[in-house]
Amino acid sequence: MGKAKSRANGDGDVYPRKNKAGEITSYRGAYFGPDGKRRYVSGKTKTEARNALAKARSDAAGGIVYDAGTTTLNTYLDQWLEDSVKNVVRQTTYERYETLCRVHIKPALGRVKLKSLTPDHVRKLYRDKLASGFSSRTVNYLHVTIHKALGQAVSDGIIGRNVARGVKSPRPGKAEIKPLSSDQAKTLVKTAKDIDDRYQALYLVALHTGMRSGEMLALRWDDVDLNGEKGSVQVRRTLSETRIGRLYELPKSGKGRSIKLSKKATDALKSHKRRQAEERLAAGTLWKDQDLVFPTTVGTPTSATNLLGRHFKPLLKEAELPNARLHDLRHTCATVLLIAGKHPKYVQELLGHASISITLDTYSHIIEGMDGGLGDAMDEAL
Repeated sequence: MGKAKSRANGDGDVYPRKNKAGEITSYRGAYFGPDGKRRYVSGKTKTEARNALAKARSDAAGGIVYDAGTTTLNTYLDQWLEDSVKNVVRQTTYERYETLCRVHIKPALGRVKLKSLTPDHVRKLYRDKLASGFSSRTVNYLHVTIHKALGQAVSDGIIGRNVARGVKSPRPGKAEIKPLSSDQAKTLVKTAKDIDDRYQALYLVALHTGMRSGEMLALRWDDVDLNGEKGSVQVRRTLSETRIGRLYELPKSGKGRSIKLSKKATDALKSHKRRQAEERLAAGTLWKDQDLVFPTTVGTPTSATNLLGRHFKPLLKEAELPNARLHDLRHTCATVLLIAGKHPKYVQELLGHASISITLDTYSHIIEGMDGGLGDAMDEAL
């Protein structure tokens, strides 16, 4: 029998790595890259390490080199946030990713080398967060963040695979929405008028158009057409409150939209414009003209926090209505329209949802009859 062919140094099978007690902790394999340098892969089991070695050799044969070196996840996330996220997405989105990395991901996995990160690392992070009392929605946000970051590393050729891709995150529960009933919405509008709330037009516009609060606070008179009995509004931006101050950004969907106003909304804005002219005269030189539709009494951007705490919450109390958020006026608009039988596609476009599935997922479970009457149809047909 001939002697088995020996392998080149650094091109053999995987070998075990042991701790001080002599216990096997992982397996490692070496191969030569197309540049002639020896490189290593590892795995928790022999099979996992062999699979990784086979893939690395195949990639090397094709001239592909994944070289994360000694880069830790901590270092990579900092680089990813700075180069691939900051000034690329909305500031509020960047801040959410940065917070998730800083508060949750980096303390748990930051010291792990990027090339050594495994699906088990990611699964354990999710389990630990759930066990600590964090919601499935928060853990799902973590999953999205890790998946995006590692996906970028794969695209950049730093690592060969996205270990988060095969990890299932917990399914977040539906966010509870609490729209006002039609009668409650009427009470809100009437009470706002009775007490002469200076933001009464904003509440009515929110109910009639479903605009987000940030979109209304960013609205300029140049975006509004009040000619004729029914006007229109162009939603072009949103006002975001960030760590670096208030910023005008693109709407949440990333694009603007045009909304036709109801007669009541048009009339409310016409009345509001006259009121604002009086406030402008009263403010005199203190007025800071930014052409905003819903500014403060001196023309500057209205703080969403102040609007909620100093105006909307007291209004709810005065109207003897249940506690609600400004955003619930948007939900009220959507449910009123859907209950009235308006097509979900129209409601999606009005609200500025990126897809109709978002509209249906958000509202179908709370609207009686949105099952389309399937059961009745089958009874009639069969």
